[in-house]
Amino acid sequence: MEIHPVTHQRDIKKFIELPYKLNKNLAHWIPPLRTDQKNIFNPGKNSMLKHCRYQLFLLYDKDRIIGRIAVYINEAYNKHWAEKTGFFGHYECIDDKDASRLLLQTANDWLAEKGMSLIRGPWNFVSQDFGFIYEGFHLEPTILSSYNPSYYNRQMTDFGMRKAKDLLVYNCDLEKGYTIPQRFLEFTDKIAQRYKVTVRSIDMKNLVRDAGIIVRLSNESLAGNWGYYPIEDKEAVQIAADLKMIVHPEAVLIAEVEGEPLGYLIALPDVNHLLKDLNGRLLPFGIFRLLAGIKKLRRYRIWAMGLAKAYQKKGISVLLFRRLNDILAPRKAYVEANYVLEDNHLMNNALKQLEFDMVKKYRIYEKELK
Repeated sequence: MEIHPVTHQRDIKKFIELPYKLNKNLAHWIPPLRTDQKNIFNPGKNSMLKHCRYQLFLLYDKDRIIGRIAVYINEAYNKHWAEKTGFFGHYECIDDKDASRLLLQTANDWLAEKGMSLIRGPWNFVSQDFGFIYEGFHLEPTILSSYNPSYYNRQMTDFGMRKAKDLLVYNCDLEKGYTIPQRFLEFTDKIAQRYKVTVRSIDMKNLVRDAGIIVRLSNESLAGNWGYYPIEDKEAVQIAADLKMIVHPEAVLIAEVEGEPLGYLIALPDVNHLLKDLNGRLLPFGIFRLLAGIKKLRRYRIWAMGLAKAYQKKGISVLLFRRLNDILAPRKAYVEANYVLEDNHLMNNALKQLEFDMVKKYRIYEKELK
């Protein structure tokens, strides 16, 4: 077995293609769109790469590619947290201990040579896409989340990596009879009146403005959250462009007091549900399925949420959930809340009290570098 650094465009194509070969028989894996995957590794399309030093590697067994890994240093992250942490992501590997060890040791050595003291991952080049599934393999991944064989967790521990953090996933299904408990309907009415809070959907005609509001509120409300680092204001343009492609505007909410934004909730339609049988290709017929199906989707992922510091612990988060429920109830929607930090007690308690079910767990690993 030999590790080869990715140095040419043809190697990037091989890097992108590997999951479609390794995971094609994995029951609940959904092939992502190849065009989206190409954009992830294009610095002109993915702003995250502009503040990262990174390298992609392919693992060969003679002429056959059997693994891949991305390794990188996120300068913005390390500056925010005053750390020397390196990351790995986009990990794929056959079920072979020696193969996985070679991939992880290569990532370990690359980061150590550049002065890092810790390796952490998986942490992909996509916002809110990190961790290996640790529990809940029976569920298909929702939009912007990944799926992996269960043995990846064993490969991490065999290499000496330990748990850094677990991320929890909750869901509810209105078609199967979920309703918000009555006490919360009364509670949220009082909250709205007490603080004079109104909730609106994003304005597609002023999408860049509203994306900027979300960026500013994220940086204020999430700055202390494990793993978060500030988003630059200029990234609002890219966020707006990404949202425009897939968003149901009514399901992206902004809470305000007398016109001043104080919080947001982003629920994205789960387009993964439409991609199952496309093998990552929109052409020639996949584009028609996507365009016809996206407006009819009843599956959603709560992708992000944030509240200004002054309005935290006041029940505003439940008010946003209640408004989302009112909007999605006519669709009898399935809703999944992803990547809740295991020690985010406020959010975990809120979801439990709203009687969401905890259905999946992702795990992030880390290891000191030597």
